[in-house]
Amino acid sequence: MKGKALIFSAPSGSGKSTVVGHILKLHPEIEFSVSATSRAPRGSEQDGVEYHFLSPEKFRQLVKEDQFVEWEEVYGGSCYGTLKSEVERIWAKGHVIIFDVDVKGGVNLKKYFGDSALSVFIKAPSIEELRRRLIGRNTDSPEAIEKRVAKAAEEMLYEDKFDAVLVNDDLATALSTAEKLVDGFLSK
Repeated sequence: MKGKALIFSAPSGSGKSTVVGHILKLHPEIEFSVSATSRAPRGSEQDGVEYHFLSPEKFRQLVKEDQFVEWEEVYGGSCYGTLKSEVERIWAKGHVIIFDVDVKGGVNLKKYFGDSALSVFIKAPSIEELRRRLIGRNTDSPEAIEKRVAKAAEEMLYEDKFDAVLVNDDLATALSTAEKLVDGFLSK
């Protein structure tokens, strides 16, 4: 059974988790796709909630067995990906899948799902604003923030590979625009 998918991608700090959380509150028929990762849990993260935490060996084994829709190795050797079993689980319920993924993951998911997916690129109004938001989070060292900002500058080059671009300069406007994009896609 093939269903629909919503893909929200953005550089770190652009607001994609906020937008995805908003859409999930409005639509009980949309279900969050929990990604798999080979990194260890951080803070209060729980297996199966924020991520499916796998050992690096198990992750590589599943890659060899073609169990991923898409996957990639990011920051310092940690792998992230979307398990085919997660997609099948959500579609089996008749639900729409929503993804909150990095930019390259979003491009790969769109290639995989084609017209069954709406891909949305969310961006901060500027690199300076993105840096300010990352500093405001108070979760990363200055070095980590600069790495994320450099990666974001590179990721901005991918925005034309998405069905829609959403500039998050005013949160209320961004959420309203996201609602319209999702409603339009789901009504097709």
